[in-house]
Amino acid sequence: MSESAGAVFTVLAEAGDVTRPRLAQLAGLSKPTVSSAVAELESAGLAARTGTTSGTTGRSAAVYRIGPAAGTVLAVDLGSTHTAVRACTLDGTVVASHTAREEGNPAEVVRGVLWGLAREELGPVRGVVVAVPDVVRLGGGVRGVSGPGAGGRGAGIQDDDRLAADPRPASGARPASGADPASDTHPPSRPYPATPSIAAAIDALALPSHLPVHIENNVNCAALAELHEGAAKGRHTFGYLQVGYGIGLGIVVGGHVLRGAGGAAGEIARLPYPWLPDRESVLEGMEAYVGAGSLMRRVREGWTEGCVPEGAAELFALAGNGHEAAARFVAGHAREVGRLAAAAVAVLDPGLIVLGGGIGANPQLLPGVRAELARLSWPTEVVGSEVGEDATVAGAARLAVARGIQTVTEGSDKRH
Repeated sequence: MSESAGAVFTVLAEAGDVTRPRLAQLAGLSKPTVSSAVAELESAGLAARTGTTSGTTGRSAAVYRIGPAAGTVLAVDLGSTHTAVRACTLDGTVVASHTAREEGNPAEVVRGVLWGLAREELGPVRGVVVAVPDVVRLGGGVRGVSGPGAGGRGAGIQDDDRLAADPRPASGARPASGADPASDTHPPSRPYPATPSIAAAIDALALPSHLPVHIENNVNCAALAELHEGAAKGRHTFGYLQVGYGIGLGIVVGGHVLRGAGGAAGEIARLPYPWLPDRESVLEGMEAYVGAGSLMRRVREGWTEGCVPEGAAELFALAGNGHEAAARFVAGHAREVGRLAAAAVAVLDPGLIVLGGGIGANPQLLPGVRAELARLSWPTEVVGSEVGEDATVAGAARLAVARGIQTVTEGSDKRH
């Protein structure tokens, strides 16, 4: 692919339906160069004419968008309580999605989506981004498996930490009739830029071996979703505070995720707790205290009015219906989350905290978190997530699209 065709394809993927004159403006190329690039893309099935539009002079202009050969990408959220899968075309259009709760088999969820893509003949799958609830180290990666740093243009991921990627282009061949689109899988126990447990979980997905696989921290993905399409849209610096079964902080500075020296920035589960002269801090003590498990343990120990709520969702539902005991526990938890937010604000001064996660996104927490943060720190805006429970898979899909565009435009030698 020529450099000009690559530039035009990138604009098509990001801008959607667009005329050639507008392509020339957005790509910074001459009209003849754009015409040549569009012809090259059309011949490869990477661009398609969708119609015409009338200009101000009365002349009509052809409208183009990415073509069917551009293919799709896959995003997988390996959550602690669910698996979410989303498939998108390279212009970001969602073409398939599925979420399975704890009882679901992640590999079966992924396999089902892959089969659906094959049936719909949506072109080759260009790559996969898997969001994991763990630190993703900078460095490492093998056989197309990579860690952070190759997020692509506009994804909110810096390019200076790119890892080795599979040099083979994604196959464009549709599986033969009766063939399993997920049968050609990676061998087990590959090294990943993550912990052995996460590596095993990704191996268990049985992803096709030709697919480049990129792993990313789940909270970082959620922060990107809020940055581009949620509560932090238009803000370049903020913190995404996730509170659920676990806790984490996605840090966005200047429109990019801040990772730290080893990819562990924002791992607030590791904040020392308790911090008292007569008690020793324990590993991930902060998460053990603020996470949903600890909240419900305190509820079970202190509940005196009838049946104890079975989980946080039931507790918050009771509080929302005016149950006094439930409301007291929710208010107490909001204060704890507010103190956690104050610690983040003291270090980062982000100007904005977005609350997300299974518990954090509940609007009942907001007043208490805001009040406690205001008591302990300087003025900082606190809002709830607008993307909600899909934030992680939405952010992973955005990364996958950016990497898919790179695969198309950089998958072969460049020509001028």
